[in-house]
Amino acid sequence: MGSIVFMVVAAAAPLGVVAATFPVIISVEQSIGAPLFLLMVTALLTIFAVGYTAMSRYVPNAGAFYSYIQAGLGRIIGTGCATLAYVSYLMLLVGSTTYLGVNASNAGRIFLHIDLPWWTWCLIAFALAGYLGYRNVDLSARVLGLVLVLEAAIVIVVDTAIILQGGEEGLSAEPFSPSMLTQGAPGLGFMFAFLCFLGFEATAVFRNEAKDPVRTIPRATYIAVIGIGLFYTVTMWCVIMGIGPSRAVAVTGDDPTVAVLNLASEYVGPIARDVMLVLLVSSQFACTLAFHNVLTRYQYTMGTKGVIPRSLGRISPKHHAPSRSSAVISLITVVSMMMIVALGLDPISEAFTWLSGAATLGIIIMMTTTGIAVIRFFRHHPTSDGTWTTLIAPAVSSIGMVVVLVIAIQNFGLLVGENTAAEVALGVILAVAFAAGVIIAVTMRRYRPAHYESLERDSDKTQQQSKTTNL
Repeated sequence: MGSIVFMVVAAAAPLGVVAATFPVIISVEQSIGAPLFLLMVTALLTIFAVGYTAMSRYVPNAGAFYSYIQAGLGRIIGTGCATLAYVSYLMLLVGSTTYLGVNASNAGRIFLHIDLPWWTWCLIAFALAGYLGYRNVDLSARVLGLVLVLEAAIVIVVDTAIILQGGEEGLSAEPFSPSMLTQGAPGLGFMFAFLCFLGFEATAVFRNEAKDPVRTIPRATYIAVIGIGLFYTVTMWCVIMGIGPSRAVAVTGDDPTVAVLNLASEYVGPIARDVMLVLLVSSQFACTLAFHNVLTRYQYTMGTKGVIPRSLGRISPKHHAPSRSSAVISLITVVSMMMIVALGLDPISEAFTWLSGAATLGIIIMMTTTGIAVIRFFRHHPTSDGTWTTLIAPAVSSIGMVVVLVIAIQNFGLLVGENTAAEVALGVILAVAFAAGVIIAVTMRRYRPAHYESLERDSDKTQQQSKTTNL
């Protein structure tokens, strides 16, 4: 279970979120209510996890979102969501790695006196992620475990220093006041708080490598969601206390990229800032590695079903991992990065912003659809699980996810950097990704009926397992 938790928490890139995203949340929402929004998102995702983890007992493959959607809404919609998930995670992987490349390039100049282009560091990261991803998830987890401990340590040191020194204006619970829900732009605050948790859903993707997935997946999911949520909530409160509630919006608006780094220097010392700069690179690499592994397993699962070449759905007898799928992901990411370089895109304002924004919308769409699929699945496949698990929790979380989706669609331009051309192009890419999966499923049904039937086998197993669970 520890390996899966490390992989999922690493995908969230805690230090990267704290240093890069927290100031943006405060600046965009124009209030100090971010800790309250993070707590609300933690509650929403914990409720979402009730139905999500219950599904893991009845859907015995590593497809996670798309497997659950297929079980609840059918093969055609499920396959459409499979290709949507694939494209969304690919964009997230490539986009987040461009951010890594820029930070690694800056750190290399400052600490190593090495001046390499940002994309060189991206290729190094892809190569290392490919090497680790080619092997069993436990090896990746060891690397991620070390990185996460170091990340958490520096953040906790800064948090503790702020609390012990009483912050800039004293400590208060003002950021948790319900009045924060009516100040500034609470919708944007809630949406950006939600973005901090992307990747938590990946626990189910690693079910084939868990010794006891029926127990491990739910526990790992709850630990990841609640652990990340509480860590973020406390740290965001400390950031606001460290800057000062009356100054937080103005300071983060002036230069969000250095707000948290300056806190580390002010409350702990310049050495803390330098350590945080270095760990930011390792945090972002951990994110790259985690999403490489998630994407590898999505591709592997689609290979086992014949949605893509079945050769990608094989487990290496040596490494006990989908090694061939990992190698293909490495090749695709390298080619994608070289295309970004050839097009002359700015790594942050264009590549990172566009790709991560579009990926965020794609993942929110899948989470919302998954919530609906869970409700429909349990209505058609009665189990011994209670009403809370099969109806109330999925319904409540689905309503919350629909709200998040509406906010994300309304603010998609903001997610992709207020670029109209990029907004249209990325929206088309997401639509085409889903349509491609639908076309593949329809084509399989007509011309490859045996492969199409293989998509149904999980549904057959699902029905049998749900009946067995009732015995």
